[in-house]
Amino acid sequence: MQKSIRVLGVDPGLANTGWGVIEYSNSKFTLVSYGVITTSNSEEHSVRLLKIYNCLSKIIDEFKPDEAGMETLYFARNVTSAMSVAEARGVATLCFAQHCIKLGEYTPNQIKQSVTGTAAADKELVEYYVKLLLGVKSEIKPDHASDALAGAITHVNSIAIKL
Repeated sequence: MQKSIRVLGVDPGLANTGWGVIEYSNSKFTLVSYGVITTSNSEEHSVRLLKIYNCLSKIIDEFKPDEAGMETLYFARNVTSAMSVAEARGVATLCFAQHCIKLGEYTPNQIKQSVTGTAAADKELVEYYVKLLLGVKSEIKPDHASDALAGAITHVNSIAIKL
């Protein structure tokens, strides 16, 4: 009998943090839920980060993931944007640590390779394979949620030998 695992994927961002929960059992992925945590630039910066933390905590409490997967920070041309993503990643990492959830972190190329079979995949191909692997016919929107699900799938693929 094969072990099942529930994984929460996160696509961190200050304005939009995508999240997606999947289950993996008997060599099959199943979509549990997904969404996006949105904050407004009219809110204080610290309040936005706190909102991300609180929402992730509620998602963890509701869906009880065993582990998590998240994309590593890549260097963007816009330093301000990269800093905001880094802060959102820090909040998510803290949230996982406080809930004793093991976190796997993956580069964009690792995620593309894991989900599609090629590190050269574009965003549309990754989204297509996320839907295919999860058996979902409708679009997974917003894109941040699809990216989060790709992170969760990558995490399962990285630990599948242990299952």
